[in-house]
Amino acid sequence: MFMKYQIACVALALLSSAPAFAQEAPASPITVSGSVALVSDYRFRGVSQTDKGMAIQGGITATHESGAYVGTWGSNLAGWGTFGGSSMELDLFAGYAIPLGGATLDVGLTWYMYPSGADKTDFAEPYVKLSSEFGPVKGLIGVAYAPKQEALGKWYNDAASIATGIPDHPGAKKDNFYVWGDVSGAVPNTPVSLKAHLGWSKGNSGLGPNGTSIAPTGKYLDWLVGADVAIPSTPVTAGIAYVGTNISRGDAAYLWPNFADTDGSSIAKGKIVFSLSAAF
Repeated sequence: MFMKYQIACVALALLSSAPAFAQEAPASPITVSGSVALVSDYRFRGVSQTDKGMAIQGGITATHESGAYVGTWGSNLAGWGTFGGSSMELDLFAGYAIPLGGATLDVGLTWYMYPSGADKTDFAEPYVKLSSEFGPVKGLIGVAYAPKQEALGKWYNDAASIATGIPDHPGAKKDNFYVWGDVSGAVPNTPVSLKAHLGWSKGNSGLGPNGTSIAPTGKYLDWLVGADVAIPSTPVTAGIAYVGTNISRGDAAYLWPNFADTDGSSIAKGKIVFSLSAAF
């Protein structure tokens, strides 16, 4: 009887200590985060990739406690942005974020993919970003440089080749340079935050393998000013932004009709873009 009592006491002690063991379990060194969004127009560096139509987007990222990360992001496409693929963009990215005092240095690479398109439409773009916070204000400057690749080349050089759709310089390669700055900040005692962006592109001043280019007129500016509202007690954020470029209709005239949406207007013209996103 005494032996049974001892066994019961030991069992009870083990059961009562189980939560403590669970609480002391080490945290996972890997954090997984993601987001989904619905936007009224997908703008990549100021230029619509959906013929000014709506897009559903989403991504997921795994981050190691060391600062290394890997992830993917995708969106539907239309018109100019399809790059000969299946009306979808799928980005794969990886990098390493390094703390530098009160700032963070982020070095990585993005592989832009257009599933079902020819291999020559995919391209790789390394990047370097430096970010910091100043009270409620966050700032970031970034540089992205894509080395010479067929997807960025100028395959169509004259009006005849553009008109016929037959490249006069097939296989041409070109690089692309992009520099940008972002700033954002929360409005005190409100769920509102303000944001702004300015970027500058330098690349192929014409049409690539599938009649597109990520720097349509060679050199141009893009910008964004807007606001986000975090909906209380939810992971949802509503956003509004004015997005535009300094690409005039005259600058891009040789890109028509590729550079126009269904109603014939420029896909680089300034426009108000709405978004609804959720992070997890």
